[in-house]
Amino acid sequence: QVTVSESGGGLVQVGGSLRLSCAASGGTPNTYTIAWFRQTPGKEREFVAAVSGNGDSTYYPDSVKGRFTISRDISTDTVYLQLSGLKPEDTAVYYCAQGRLGTGVTSTSYLRYGWWGQGTQVTVSS
Repeated sequence: QVTVSESGGGLVQVGGSLRLSCAASGGTPNTYTIAWFRQTPGKEREFVAAVSGNGDSTYYPDSVKGRFTISRDISTDTVYLQLSGLKPEDTAVYYCAQGRLGTGVTSTSYLRYGWWGQGTQVTVSS
């Protein structure tokens, strides 16, 4: 059984940085696309970034491109999301998710991801 867990959220000022971590266990390591999503109350879950199973490919929406960086440590199969240049609108619960078989890094729909962590709160104060 696959389980996913995140860590690293917190409170940060505008312009600051945070690093989120994600670990998936119970499946074959370094095989599936891992993505980060975020969600605020009353809104749909929003795709933030994705990395391929081998860590070679990444994908970002324009809203975070140049500010967020996703990476994958192959030795531990841990995925990181470096948040920089944070803005108040980045405030959300951030979720890590493992893609279903065949999900590529450009898959931005949450329906393509079958296993989710519990989420970690990121709050950006102005």
